[in-house]
Amino acid sequence: MTESFRRSGDYENPYQGAQQHASTPVNPEWPPPPAYQPAAQQAGGEAPTALLTEPVAQPPKARRRRPRGPVALLAAVAIVAAAIGGGTAYGIQELTGNDTVAASSSTSTNVIPSSQKGTVSGVAKAVSPSIVEISATSNAGSSTGSGVIITSDGEIVTNNHVVSGASQIKVTTSDGKEYTAEVVGTDSSKDLALIKLRNASGLTVATLGDSSGVQVGDEVVAIGSPEGLTGTVTSGIVSALNRDVTVSTDESQGRQQQQQGGGGWPFEFGGQEFNGDTGSSTTTYKAIQTDASLNPGNSGGALIDMNGNIIGINSAMYSASGSGSSDAGSVGLGFAIPINTVKADLAKLRSGSQS
Repeated sequence: MTESFRRSGDYENPYQGAQQHASTPVNPEWPPPPAYQPAAQQAGGEAPTALLTEPVAQPPKARRRRPRGPVALLAAVAIVAAAIGGGTAYGIQELTGNDTVAASSSTSTNVIPSSQKGTVSGVAKAVSPSIVEISATSNAGSSTGSGVIITSDGEIVTNNHVVSGASQIKVTTSDGKEYTAEVVGTDSSKDLALIKLRNASGLTVATLGDSSGVQVGDEVVAIGSPEGLTGTVTSGIVSALNRDVTVSTDESQGRQQQQQGGGGWPFEFGGQEFNGDTGSSTTTYKAIQTDASLNPGNSGGALIDMNGNIIGINSAMYSASGSGSSDAGSVGLGFAIPINTVKADLAKLRSGSQS
């Protein structure tokens, strides 16, 4: 004969004598009692007036089991998302499908406020303060380009062809402040340069992404100073990857092209020269191709994913014009140096290398 023992804290069944004969064993298929005590017993210690299921005595720890269904899974994933930095609310949205914003394929860092994720205006507002206009002067002439702020005290990444050979460099930030700058290091083989502003502090730093995850078709935004129009924003998509683009390493070539209205920095692709003669000294690198509008002056500016991360440094463009500046302009063939190439080259540039 099976005996039941009621432990302290267990509730009793008012119908146990009526519904279950003393010699009848407890049905193992009956569900366990709820994980809380009935309201009536909690309030006054009296038994409830009715129960929907036959209660079965369980060890106290059985009533403390956590739910194992979808609610528990959702809560666990949300907590993990918060720990990573995405926030609990964002993690829940990702799981439930409400107002979901696809994360950039290039990086998981989100620079854009949640209310403006995936919008060109959101990218422009967040990243424009990190993009500058660069005016460089040398014996060969002057040139205008762009740059990306990477430290709050004024380190700026740009193209080598924007500043190489310059005797004077002036930089204008998005809020109109002007600084003088000096070249820290150059790498003509990658068409990259690092310059440093004098007496600068508290600048807005760009977030460098991961260009290895960029895919054809990803939406992108370009910010720069084409034709001296500071803070110009254009948008498009990634058109192709790993394009072999050949550019001149002779700074005089680019400045002559701008003075003559040739339509932009000369470069070579597929054995053909565009926007003028590249000269005898050239370098070739793998580039991201984009149809975001680029024009002379965009060189050294940023190519940005929809989360606000820099994925490339704009460096070359194709112009249909070969002679007159009145016909020059973007036709949707622009090229950018992948940001992973830039990050790999930073230590060399900071060391003061002039190559």
